[in-house]
Amino acid sequence: MHDFLVFQLYGPMAAWGDIAVGEYRPSFAHPSKSAIVGLLAAALGIRRDEEDRHIKLANSCLFAVRVDSIGLLLRDYHTTQVPSAKRGVTHYTRRSELAGNDQNTILSSRDYRCDAAYTIVICMVEDSLHSIAELATALQKPVFTLYLGRKSCPLALPIHPLIIQATSLHEALSGIENVALREITAKSPVLIYWEDGLEGGIAQSQTIVRRDALRSRKRWQFNERKENCGFFHKEDASCTSA
Repeated sequence: MHDFLVFQLYGPMAAWGDIAVGEYRPSFAHPSKSAIVGLLAAALGIRRDEEDRHIKLANSCLFAVRVDSIGLLLRDYHTTQVPSAKRGVTHYTRRSELAGNDQNTILSSRDYRCDAAYTIVICMVEDSLHSIAELATALQKPVFTLYLGRKSCPLALPIHPLIIQATSLHEALSGIENVALREITAKSPVLIYWEDGLEGGIAQSQTIVRRDALRSRKRWQFNERKENCGFFHKEDASCTSA
């Protein structure tokens, strides 16, 4: 038996960063591991510059996500003003950036997922610094504000963290269905993604590669990570509010 932390994510808008080149900022269709680890770190009160704590947390978490609703794609034509780069000058706040007269306009396109809903599963490896119970408590009373990939994407429903003892990922999710989101969630079956090390209990359809394994939070650097993909049949889930 393993302890699984299961919680839900839903908001009117979400953004799950993919590889970004130039002015285009795409969003993947389901959360990246780095985004979920960042959410857990925010709940625990880990600051962005505490890089060692971020890496240790990322390395101790095994991650899976069930895509209850893939949502709709929204592409935003985005403009922002920033000052010219100057040697020896660092702007720590937006107010500082806008204080000078040397402003440049940057254009970009940013993707969002609208009305997307996910069920997240976390399992901790042995000798982790944080227990499943500690993570669940932090999600109920987070130190920092939680959001769905970008600060402009707030949560619209409580996360409702649950600790479930089960032998596999499939068993952990078999009693979980979000009744509050039944109107927007997809019909069975739905896609589920999990990484190696989790006992899935789900037939694997394919393996995808994502660049979302945290390497450096300060420098926004990520390594490649493999995710297994399969189908979860919601007929296996009872009608309980996650």
